[in-house]
Amino acid sequence: MKTLIAYYSLYGHVKALADAIGEGASEVSGNTVEKKRIPETLPPEIIEQMGATEAQKQFSSIPEVQPEDLTQADLIFLGSPTRYGNLPAQVATFLDQTGGIWLKGALVGKVGSAFSSSATQHGGNEMTLGGIHRFMLHQGMVLVGLPYSFAGQMITTEVTGGSPYGITTVAGTQGERMPSDNELQGARFQGKHAAGIAAKMLG
Repeated sequence: MKTLIAYYSLYGHVKALADAIGEGASEVSGNTVEKKRIPETLPPEIIEQMGATEAQKQFSSIPEVQPEDLTQADLIFLGSPTRYGNLPAQVATFLDQTGGIWLKGALVGKVGSAFSSSATQHGGNEMTLGGIHRFMLHQGMVLVGLPYSFAGQMITTEVTGGSPYGITTVAGTQGERMPSDNELQGARFQGKHAAGIAAKMLG
């Protein structure tokens, strides 16, 4: 079985979730996990103005995902930050390139799962996950979220991301908050959970 984790991350929050999801997915026997990044479309001067130049250096060794890569995987995780409750242009641009894949029905029956990051607790994470889910449904994929059997998403003693639609994190308005231990546990749980379901579907 092959798992692809494709994501866009500006400051590293989504990348941290992707890495944890990969750890969880790798626990399923016979599963090969590959992580790739969705290409950046902003010019370097804008990246610098956003204070993300240093953060972007951590992505230089990560290969960029191509639409055709989706067809080679049995399980696909897509991760994205939220922009006012929407997918950022980088992710939308990548998804817009999959029309040929949709026409062929190449993703029908594959398992899909989503994760995201927002600046604030109610900053649009679930809307962003829904945007990814809608793409996956149009492609004929089988959606897997983060079930309430991961009890960490129900805690009220600390700020935390996570919903039945998928793991999320709260980055802070200055990007100062990296994913918490609870959020990373949720990411690992989702990775293993989705990979287990994909493995069962493959028989």
